[in-house]
Amino acid sequence: MKVHLVDGTYELFRAFFGAPAALDAAGRPVGAVRGLLATLVSLLRESDVTHVACAFDHVIESFRNELFAGYKTSEGVAEELLAQFQPAEDATAALGVVAWPMVEFEADDALATAAARLRDAPGVEQVVICSPDKDLSQCVVDARVICRDRRRRVDRDEAGVVAKFGVPPSSIPDWLALVGDSADGIPGIRGWGERSASAVLARYRMIDAIPDEAARWTVDVRNPDRLAASLREHRVEAALYRELATLRTDVPLAEGLADLAWRGAPRRELSAFCRGIGYEELLERVPRWRPD
Repeated sequence: MKVHLVDGTYELFRAFFGAPAALDAAGRPVGAVRGLLATLVSLLRESDVTHVACAFDHVIESFRNELFAGYKTSEGVAEELLAQFQPAEDATAALGVVAWPMVEFEADDALATAAARLRDAPGVEQVVICSPDKDLSQCVVDARVICRDRRRRVDRDEAGVVAKFGVPPSSIPDWLALVGDSADGIPGIRGWGERSASAVLARYRMIDAIPDEAARWTVDVRNPDRLAASLREHRVEAALYRELATLRTDVPLAEGLADLAWRGAPRRELSAFCRGIGYEELLERVPRWRPD
């Protein structure tokens, strides 16, 4: 079997900016929730999708904001989108899919925890993390745990991670620490870019293993003295950024593999939810209903 782990926050953001805006009868925004439901139903219609969970950032802030003031927050996020966070979780549950709403941790931490926990579970052939986010590439394990960009229809296994980033999955947090990640508010280390980080980490794997002096480097890269000096001056920051970019695998998720089995949508709950958001047309596309 395959286990599909969905980045619900990404899908909700994507739907907000890509799906038509809509209001329910009370004037509340529901366009993104409709888009989320549509993409989940599309996933559930695929023949090899049997076990599914969807992780959400119940709030955008997490424990990482206590570590670094510049980390991403809800500031600047449209109120119309924030208002759909809770309904998105309710929509997922109404569809009969396990939802993991994160408060202390982030959705990506839940996905990383589930992938680490389930990849070796009896009967599991592959874990598919449905998200294009760069930081989730650290979860990839050969072809047993892969990342899938459903919009572009691209799968990334371990060889794919190396091809894209120039480093193996285990080095992704170090790569992000050096390069930065604007989506998460990680600034990176001055002077370091994707090519230099890939070249140096391909040799040393971890920031801690990179020598302070460029003269000791055994890698061909442009401006090595400048890069070494910048890293030497900002090693404390680099260590913090790596910690921020490292996904946790100890999130206390209550559900196990059996709980993720999708047995069909509960007709009464989903019908009531779709009626409430004016999206009853979705019901015609549901591939299977749960026995009453």
